[in-house]
Amino acid sequence: MSPVLEQAPLADTERYPEATANPVKRTAEEPVSTFSIDVDTASYANIRRFLNDGERPPTDAVRVEELINYFDYGYAPPNRRDTPFATHVAVVPSPWSDQREILHIGLQGYELPAASRPPLNLVFLIDTSGSMEGADRLPLARKAMNVLIDQLRPQDRVAMVAYAGSAGAVLAPTDGRQKLMMRCALGALSAGGSTAGGQGLALAYELAQQNFDPEAINRVILMTDGDFNVGLSDPARMEDFVTEKRRSGVYLSVYGFGRGNYNDQMMQTLAQNGNGTAAYIDTLAEARRLFLRDLPAAMFPIAQDVKIQVEFNPARVSEYRLIGYETRLLNREDFNNDQVDAGEVGSGASVTALYEITPVGAPGSVDPLRYQAEPRAQGQVSELAFLKVRHQPPGGGTSDLITRAISQGDRTARLAAAPEATRWALAVAAFGQKLRGDPWVSDRFGWDEIETLAQGARGRDPDGERAEFVTLVRSAADAHVRPQGH
Repeated sequence: MSPVLEQAPLADTERYPEATANPVKRTAEEPVSTFSIDVDTASYANIRRFLNDGERPPTDAVRVEELINYFDYGYAPPNRRDTPFATHVAVVPSPWSDQREILHIGLQGYELPAASRPPLNLVFLIDTSGSMEGADRLPLARKAMNVLIDQLRPQDRVAMVAYAGSAGAVLAPTDGRQKLMMRCALGALSAGGSTAGGQGLALAYELAQQNFDPEAINRVILMTDGDFNVGLSDPARMEDFVTEKRRSGVYLSVYGFGRGNYNDQMMQTLAQNGNGTAAYIDTLAEARRLFLRDLPAAMFPIAQDVKIQVEFNPARVSEYRLIGYETRLLNREDFNNDQVDAGEVGSGASVTALYEITPVGAPGSVDPLRYQAEPRAQGQVSELAFLKVRHQPPGGGTSDLITRAISQGDRTARLAAAPEATRWALAVAAFGQKLRGDPWVSDRFGWDEIETLAQGARGRDPDGERAEFVTLVRSAADAHVRPQGH
């Protein structure tokens, strides 16, 4: 009898965008911070996959803002559609750094009434290459798409394109009443062959534009592990291609699957330039969260090119550090330039951002310049900072501006008295920074302290997401640390 050969494990070729943690900025030298919003959640689901496997995720896989924005914070919504965002602000003591504070900024998007949501004109672009074999890939993608199909209305339309060694249409545009026809098309798909992702993208956009409806949401929904290896596959060329197609009014959202060869870098490039969201689906429960509970936020935009700019008052704040958003930073002049692309926000979605700030008088991290005078308090002395939010209507146009001052009245002296939403956001931010090994979180603030902070802010948790997070904190404390380079 010939010996049984044990199959060698697949090489780990996962790819993530490189992103060094944001530095501390001295307000007197650089008082303005500008970034594009990010409502993606791919990073949270992906690191959950690692931790559930007993392993710490790669550092670059952890995007702290995507962890924070995974959760609902219960912000009060705006009352009117023509003002798509309500702002929420809190300033509280930092739990991980003595004599520093956290500025918590929350935006809550307007929720479109169901009756006023426009039709959907969708093209499902499905990776059926050999890399999509396995229960957590094509079979899970089919289940996820079936959840989305369940939500379709008669006025919605879906077409399907599959790609492996070559690409082809597997379903012509079909209205939302023909759910069985859609399910049959999905059920006939199988994985095999190389990955002609660029060819698939081109065909999906062509199909979307052939059936373009100016009154509908025209969107390509890509389901893949991102392992493009045939045809147009260079991230820079993909970025140019998707950017060009975005200007035609067809947007792109990307949903990732699988492990070992997951190309997060490609997924981020496509979604950010396609005016869509990027998510990672590790379980059927995550698919239901995305395509059932959060479908309006994923599919029906209320604003695009949403940018945040914060000007800090050097008379009150000596230093600041933006937590996360490393891949979303913008130049100061980009804020007023409507030609500069930024993030899209869907119906009822919220955005959360945190800054760690050093009040004037507290010990700083950065030495002052020798030849620059210290700032003196002049005007608006009670203001810590000034918040500006710029946004365009879906489809583009002239941007509008929302502003508010951040003052001493937004301060809470004790962390324990801070709003529950702020305390929860801080627990998630500490978790993400700890996973990344960021140097700004004190060694004295460890996994136990993060768990305690989270437990005290769990509040109502109808879907068990906050309880799951606490479990992930415990898992992180015991997880195997991946060797560098993997």
